[in-house]
Amino acid sequence: MESTYNAKDEDGHVSVSGPGDGSMKNRKPDNTAFKQQRLPAWQPVLTAGTVLPAFFFIGLLFIPVGIGLYVTSNNIREFEIDYTGIDMSSPCFNCSQNVSWNSTRPCSCSLPFHLDHPFESNVFMYYGLSNFYQNHRRYVKSRDDSQLNGDGESLLNPSKECEPYARNDNKPIAPCGAIANSMFNDTLEIFYIDPNGTKVLIPMMKRDIAWWTDKHVKFRNPGGNNQNVTAVFQGTTKPLNWHKPVYELDPDPENNGFINEDFIVWMRTAALPTFRKLYRIIQKKNNLVPTLPRGNYTLEVTYNYPVRSFEGRKRMILSTISWMGGKNPFLGIAYITVGSVCFFLGVVLLIIHHKYGSRSNSADIPN
Repeated sequence: MESTYNAKDEDGHVSVSGPGDGSMKNRKPDNTAFKQQRLPAWQPVLTAGTVLPAFFFIGLLFIPVGIGLYVTSNNIREFEIDYTGIDMSSPCFNCSQNVSWNSTRPCSCSLPFHLDHPFESNVFMYYGLSNFYQNHRRYVKSRDDSQLNGDGESLLNPSKECEPYARNDNKPIAPCGAIANSMFNDTLEIFYIDPNGTKVLIPMMKRDIAWWTDKHVKFRNPGGNNQNVTAVFQGTTKPLNWHKPVYELDPDPENNGFINEDFIVWMRTAALPTFRKLYRIIQKKNNLVPTLPRGNYTLEVTYNYPVRSFEGRKRMILSTISWMGGKNPFLGIAYITVGSVCFFLGVVLLIIHHKYGSRSNSADIPN
């Protein structure tokens, strides 16, 4: 087969023509500065005059920042009590043995505790779970976001992602899916024991515990949040492990159904098997009196949530917060560690440069 090579075109391509009047371009990149790698480039030259100041600057910057973060974290008050009931001496031992998902009779237990230091500002009450893998792929996908957003069609015809928690007794489950089916449903109350021995219930706020975007954007009741919640959920049934339907979660119509904040908080899955979720907020009412004074308390638990089947543990956490959030010393320790390593390396490199740098420079000078 005869073929001829034509001249290059404007883009630097070479055309090959043959008897069939066909042509083929080679794979040579375009003759541009970008594709031919002729763009101007800059490469730093690492010298003692540039590296040593950088190490010392990072060290002197990170160490005080880390100390500030660590001190701020340590100033946060936090108290934690485990009420799983694993030990026979625990007041919740009988409940942990007898409660299951199908239990119809609630079990209650009381755990006394003592606060050695008062909690001055707003106190955030969390429930914590351990060995619970909310990040499992099938578990995370087991939900219907259209249904949770108030779509009427999805309410009666849940997504296949919810299987096997989409229907029960030929009725659609609302809310469907494994996440909603495993919702945390223990009831926690705190009583203060005054010097006279009287139990005083600590008032707790159950609103504003969910993210604003979740409450007002991602979760809606069918037909709108101002509709009769009982009526809009007719024809549906509750999840298998729930003790009551979704429209009976709260007597407050602005915190009922899919917009119930306890439900919304649970639906935001955790990334790690040991996690905590916000349960209630104890607001400070008087600047002269601590929110939770030093003294004796009792945690009253309505034990509904079984965890022994997956060897999990449950706990209640009381915590204050600061401008950086909750108690987390890791960030401060990380800053201090990085700053100390950089400062140490700067000292070592300075000694090496002082000892050997002048020798190498003199060797480069010709006689």
